[in-house]
Amino acid sequence: MSLLPSGQIAFSSILPDGDVGLLNLPSAAPPSWEMSCSHTECTLHQISPYIGKLKSSIAGDLVEKYSVTGDLVVDPFAGSATIPLEAALRKRRVFASDVSPYSRVLSNAKLSPPDSLQNALLQIEETLRLARKLRSPDLRHTPRWVRKFFHPKTLKEAINFATACRESGNEFLLACLLGILHHQRPGFLSYPSSHLVPYLRDRAYPRAKFPQMYSYRELRPRMIAKVARVFARYSSPRVSSAIAYQQAAIQQVELPTSFDCLITSPPYMNALDYGRDNRLRLWFIDPESGPPVESGVTRHARAFVDAICCLASKVQQGLKRGGHCVLVVGESVKRSFQAHPSSVVLQIMSERTKSLRLRELICDDIPDVRRTRGDVKGVKTEHFLVFQKA
Repeated sequence: MSLLPSGQIAFSSILPDGDVGLLNLPSAAPPSWEMSCSHTECTLHQISPYIGKLKSSIAGDLVEKYSVTGDLVVDPFAGSATIPLEAALRKRRVFASDVSPYSRVLSNAKLSPPDSLQNALLQIEETLRLARKLRSPDLRHTPRWVRKFFHPKTLKEAINFATACRESGNEFLLACLLGILHHQRPGFLSYPSSHLVPYLRDRAYPRAKFPQMYSYRELRPRMIAKVARVFARYSSPRVSSAIAYQQAAIQQVELPTSFDCLITSPPYMNALDYGRDNRLRLWFIDPESGPPVESGVTRHARAFVDAICCLASKVQQGLKRGGHCVLVVGESVKRSFQAHPSSVVLQIMSERTKSLRLRELICDDIPDVRRTRGDVKGVKTEHFLVFQKA
């Protein structure tokens, strides 16, 4: 593998007439992957939005096909914890990691939720009690870009509630708060704004015409309603104590010394900006962290290659014989590579995981509703690269 002077990678693209072995004959995605699962999945998946996440039904199929009950399933790019949660629901042991603090909050919330709605509601009241004991925040010390999203009274309640969640270590309730931070619907806390990426929709909903959308929104009833929605189709993912999470970049992650299966989706190259898209949620997770900085993995070819190289080495070392490694690679229309990301990943795996063989390639078109923006630019297909250790 060689890098061009510009940092681009000189590989052949994955094309119908390309000479890339098994990749000439990709498998079609199962028809069930096209079906919506939003009304059937465990509602823990819906605790808070996450752009570009894998459908839970697809994650569940991968877990079912490539692991068995009791296996240790690893996901080092956990994101919204879709794969770890589906693995835990199927009685697998779970190890997950990600560099993002938002991923940490979501993962801990989904993998270790309260054991009942009643206990979750009691936690709300206790956290509200702790929040009321805190000093009322001086909004002059809150960034202006944060203040513009909320009625001042609502913002003060949200800041103190988030502080109480952090101080008590309650990341389940913090994740629920992040899930209702911004939207134009009345059950959310902000002025009218986009649901996924925070930006105000004051042109579509001008204050003069929709004054009720700019009024005070009380936090308590909205948190209660949110938690009730999360428990609508509740399944506890607890698997004794066999769930572990690390917040770290792949280079610093200490994977288990031996694991049965790895299923993960590395960050989409040149398609998402996780820091920008989650900037409001990241601020509530850590107001002292400053403006979010985007990970270089999604912006620079060299950083992407380094991350995959590190992942490959860890898989070679820790994956058990007969175990599967499934990499979900987003294929970006606009890219920094001279090759498709899948061919980059395949080349790295072939060089660094000598004991693994590519067993299957599944190609899945991403419907518009799962893409990153309304103009459907960016990632349009996903390649599922399935390796097995000899």
